[in-house]
Amino acid sequence: MYENFYGMKEKPFSIQPDPDFLYMSKRHSMAYAMLMYSIHNKAGFAVISGEIGCGKTTLIRHLLNNVGQNMTIGLVYNTHQEIANLLEWIMLAFGQPYEGLSQVALYDAFQRFLIAQFSAGKRVMLIVDEAQNLSPSALESLRMLSNINADKDQLLQIILVGQPQLQEMLRRPDLQQFAQRVSVHFFVTPLDVADVHRYIHHRVRASGREKSLFTPSACQRVAEISRGIPRSINVLCDTALVYGFARGIKRIDANVLDEVIQDQGEFGVLAIKNGPFDFGPHSSQA
Repeated sequence: MYENFYGMKEKPFSIQPDPDFLYMSKRHSMAYAMLMYSIHNKAGFAVISGEIGCGKTTLIRHLLNNVGQNMTIGLVYNTHQEIANLLEWIMLAFGQPYEGLSQVALYDAFQRFLIAQFSAGKRVMLIVDEAQNLSPSALESLRMLSNINADKDQLLQIILVGQPQLQEMLRRPDLQQFAQRVSVHFFVTPLDVADVHRYIHHRVRASGREKSLFTPSACQRVAEISRGIPRSINVLCDTALVYGFARGIKRIDANVLDEVIQDQGEFGVLAIKNGPFDFGPHSSQA
């Protein structure tokens, strides 16, 4: 709606994960480096955790765009604690038949799939997003799958991506054996104030506009309210652009942000008052 008015080719602040708009802060760069390290060194398990809305899924999408052709990748993203048989979802993620098979038959079929991929010179990687929703028994089943090896070769690499609860769950005494299998773990933190300014300008440029669109004072207000969580930044900035477009304002300043914050805090579904975003029961949600 406002793209032409502001000289942009597309919306810069969509909340959908888009690797083309990924801003590599220091922490995101480190997380990506750790992921690549785990892949190249054939680590059995890698864990990337962080607050809701901090860009973990976008980071994974970027990873998927840059892995080699020799990787066969399965993505499980609709996790929940009521998953009765995680292996069925894993087979589905790799495009393998799973219906009507017993647990033993599923395990055998998956093992044969891994061996066939290995024989074809392919490496298999499973990515489980929102892994904090898995039950301890589901995590234990993943550990058992990681035992499928060919001599010294790791046939299956697993990346778990999740919220801070995942980190807490892996510290449970009954998951000690699982935690000991984790070769790489990195926690993605929110952006600091300077990074929020750079993040906003980065996304505006990625949308096709070279000139600065948000004033420094506007960026500062976004940093204060969003607490550096990228998804919250996107919601605030996108709404501010709608307000600016409606009023014919060519550059977004702090006054526009204050109006957004006041309106959304009073009439919107987001709990914005004088403090940070709150998307619901989790104060850190974005």
